[in-house]
Amino acid sequence: MSSCGNPNVDSDALMTRRQKYDGKTKVCVKCKERIGNIVIRYAVYCKTCFFPLIQTRFKKSLEPSINPVADGTRRKALKAGGSLVVAFSGGTGSTALLDLVAKIYFPVRHNGETLKGGKDHPRNADKGVWKGKPVVCYVEVCGAFPGEKDRTEEIREIVQSYPGQPFEFVVLRLENCFDPEWWSKVGEGELVSSARSLGLDMTDEELRLTEGSSSSSNDLPINRLKAYLSSLPTQTAFQSAIQILVRLLLLHTAASRKASHLLLGTSLTSLSVNLISGISQGAGFSVVEEAKEEWHPRPERGMPVRVIRPLRGIGMKECAIWDWWCGLRVAGQTRQFNGSGKHTIGALTRDFIFGLEADYPATVSTIARTCAKLSPKHGSDGNCVLCERPAQDGVQAWKSRISICSYSEASPAVSGNTRPSHLTEEEISNLTKPSVSSIPAASSLTPHLCYACHTLLTSRSSRGTSAPLPPGQAAGNISLPVWVNATLAASRSPGDDEDLTLDEDVIQTIKMSRADMKSQISEFLLPDD
Repeated sequence: MSSCGNPNVDSDALMTRRQKYDGKTKVCVKCKERIGNIVIRYAVYCKTCFFPLIQTRFKKSLEPSINPVADGTRRKALKAGGSLVVAFSGGTGSTALLDLVAKIYFPVRHNGETLKGGKDHPRNADKGVWKGKPVVCYVEVCGAFPGEKDRTEEIREIVQSYPGQPFEFVVLRLENCFDPEWWSKVGEGELVSSARSLGLDMTDEELRLTEGSSSSSNDLPINRLKAYLSSLPTQTAFQSAIQILVRLLLLHTAASRKASHLLLGTSLTSLSVNLISGISQGAGFSVVEEAKEEWHPRPERGMPVRVIRPLRGIGMKECAIWDWWCGLRVAGQTRQFNGSGKHTIGALTRDFIFGLEADYPATVSTIARTCAKLSPKHGSDGNCVLCERPAQDGVQAWKSRISICSYSEASPAVSGNTRPSHLTEEEISNLTKPSVSSIPAASSLTPHLCYACHTLLTSRSSRGTSAPLPPGQAAGNISLPVWVNATLAASRSPGDDEDLTLDEDVIQTIKMSRADMKSQISEFLLPDD
């Protein structure tokens, strides 16, 4: 890759750059004896030293978060407060994660092998870190991608291939997010009839909540999922929505299993992609949760779930080498995007980070370390009902001040080449002018969303999602995920059968034209003559 330095400056006067791997170094930097097999961030490692290196980094990222209370000056034995759930997608990172968990914390005892020192001896403490049998969760998302095959049985074979079958395999489907029966199975209780029929008007920029009637043919969870994804305004929103749905499926399943930890196979490379992509989509307030999160279910559900990414110090390259040298089967494949899906924020960020890792591998780790130091300046205004992450205080009032939120009253035909070229100044002032249908109402989903989720549902694009709604589904009544319906139903006042009510005043700012502003202060103006 070519340099961007100043050609007019003497090279001897500049600071000497760090010497990169020159292709001539052959000896492993760890043992200094064997010939190296892999280059990791300009350092050469042999195959023998590679495995303990990855295991050490893995345990360093995971073990400080296992005990309910952080260790002090003296390290205690590892003992989690609940069970373990491992998210498995079949990709490079999750395959390495599952193999590391199996080999480090659930090793297979050979015939006749006994525990030396007893089961309570410190050397055997890691053999019973979590309670019960660990669970491996796989979320099948083929329902969101037409033409994709179901890989459930292929994933099941991989999970059950470990000697002794130490894991319990649980299959989730993306359409479970819209299935009230799944919601009751995970211990969240039955949805009331009003919550079951609650929908969202995606044609209204205020995201009004609707009360729709359900039909037997169109009320299937898979149809609700397709309608929800097809109604999203952009391909970026399409991909982000799937990530949110998968994450909440795993969290609620972990809570139903009384799990204290949920492990994700997010490598250092993928973490950097998620951080930059999330900030680009307005999720900067919850950037801390992207690296390390502690999710609190409802009080009656028990302990919080710690979402840990043990591979956050290991790059995608190292994960791929681990899978290759261990002979692991990687079943995950890149999903085929529809239309302009390759030009989404997530896809473009992934291409950028992957190229950056190839040329400047140390920069990728710098992104993750820098984002780990970020923290919100102000407090949270509760949790978002869609992603269930902290929502910024006063975000809607701030967004109404800095952005144009409505195009419904813009003239369809514009003449002339005034600034800007496609709208006149008078039409710009009308973009946010209120009407009977655009005044915020108490039955709006907007006050319950964080900035990122509100942008996900309302930010329009000329490309769109390029996916038609399923037959019988209307954009004016789109089903919401079951946890959104349950949260909104719980926020109603007891005995209140009307729409959802808000505890705070609704404030709307309007951009006025020069003529409107002049008419407002006309009585205070002196005559021109």
